Amino acid sequence: MSHDEKGKWWVSPSNYDEEVRQDYHFAPRIEILDTTLRDGEQQAGIVLNLKDKVKIARKLDEVGVHRIEAGTPATSDEDAQAIKEIAALKLKAKIFCFCRAMPKDMELAKSLGVDGVICEIIGSEEMLKFGKRWTPEQAAAACIEATKVAHDMGLYVTLFPADGSRARLQYLIDFVDKVSAQGHIDSLALVDTFGAFSPEGAALRIRKLKERFSFPVEAHFHADYDLGVASTIAALKEGAAVAHVSVNGIGERAGSVGLEALAVCLEALYGVDTGIKLNKLLELSALVAELTNFPVAPNKPFVGNRLFGWSTGLPSSLWTNAKQENPLIMLPYHYDLIGAKEPVLYLDKKSGKDNLKYWLKKVGLSVPEEKERELLDLAKAKSLEVKRDLNEAEFKELAAKVA
Repeated sequence: MSHDEKGKWWVSPSNYDEEVRQDYHFAPRIEILDTTLRDGEQQAGIVLNLKDKVKIARKLDEVGVHRIEAGTPATSDEDAQAIKEIAALKLKAKIFCFCRAMPKDMELAKSLGVDGVICEIIGSEEMLKFGKRWTPEQAAAACIEATKVAHDMGLYVTLFPADGSRARLQYLIDFVDKVSAQGHIDSLALVDTFGAFSPEGAALRIRKLKERFSFPVEAHFHADYDLGVASTIAALKEGAAVAHVSVNGIGERAGSVGLEALAVCLEALYGVDTGIKLNKLLELSALVAELTNFPVAPNKPFVGNRLFGWSTGLPSSLWTNAKQENPLIMLPYHYDLIGAKEPVLYLDKKSGKDNLKYWLKKVGLSVPEEKERELLDLAKAKSLEVKRDLNEAEFKELAAKVA
C-alpha cells in the first residue's frame, strides 16, 4: 500500500516514509473484536433485545469482524439466550462472552456454545480496594479458579483486568503472572477503562507486557480523552494482536474505539489491512444507530451523513473543477471506500456561483445569467433567516421570484 493508493485515498507521503515505518512492530495478523453487543450496550440509554443483537451480529460478521463479544450472560436470561442464538448461527467470527471471575459464569458461557470468555476482574489496586473492597489475594484467587474451569471446558480465556491502564505496572505484571502460573490465560487484555492512556503510555505498557509474557496482548481502550483510536493504534504498533472496538464508538461515558475509525485509519494511514470490508461500514453504522436509538453526528468521521459536501464557495468550486479528473484533490479518501455517495453542494450564506449552478441543475430550473447574482443573494439572505442551508422547496420558491 502507499500514500496514494489506487484512487482509494491520498494522504501525506510522510506517513509511508521509511524513517517512520521502521519503528512499526505490527503483529502479522491483527484481529478485531467488536464489543457493540456488550460494552456498546453499556452506554447509558441503550437497550438491545435478542432480535436486535442477532441482527447486529450477522452484520458484524458480514463486515468481517474476527471476534464478536456477544454480551454478558449473567445480565439476564434474554442476554444469555441472545448469546446462545448468535453462537448457533455458526458465523465466521469467533463468539465470546463477558464473564465475572466465577466458575458458574464460565459454566453458563460453555452451555451457550461460545468459543471463548473474557474474564473480568478489577485490575488496579485502588479500584479493587475502594470500589470492590477486595484484596489482591482475593482477586487473584477468583481468577485462578475461574480461568482453570473455563480452560478445562475448552474455552479460550482472555483475562480482562479492568482499569489495568492506571495500575502500577509492576502490580499488574505480578497479578497477571500469578494468574498465569496457577490458573490459565490464553490472552491478556490491557484495559483502559477510563480512556486515560496517552498513545505513548499505551505503547510503553504493551511493550513491557509483551517483554514479560508470551501470550498475545489485546487492547481495550475507551475515548474519555478522545484518544482511543490513536492509543489503540499505538498499542498495535507495539505488537498488540487484537483491538477491541464498537460500532459508532458507543460505550460507557464517552464511548469506546470506533470500528470504522480504527479500520480505515489502519488501512489508509498505516498500510495495515485488517480484512474489514470498509465499504460495508456505513450500512453497519446505520443499523446500529437505528437499533440503539443513538443517532450519529452528521460530521462524525467516516459515518456522518454530511461528511461529503460543501457549502462554502471556494471549496465548492475546487470540487467542481477537480472531481472528474481526480476527486482525491478535495478528499482525504474516496467516498466509494466506505460505501458513501458522491459529495453534494449545499446552499447557504457562504455559497458561491458553483453552488448556485449545482442547485439549478439539481431542481431542473434555469434563470437568465444576469439574474444569477440576484438569486444567490436571495439564497444567502434566506439562509441567514432560517440559520441553515436551504432545502429544495425554499430554493424553488426563490428561483420562481427571480424568474
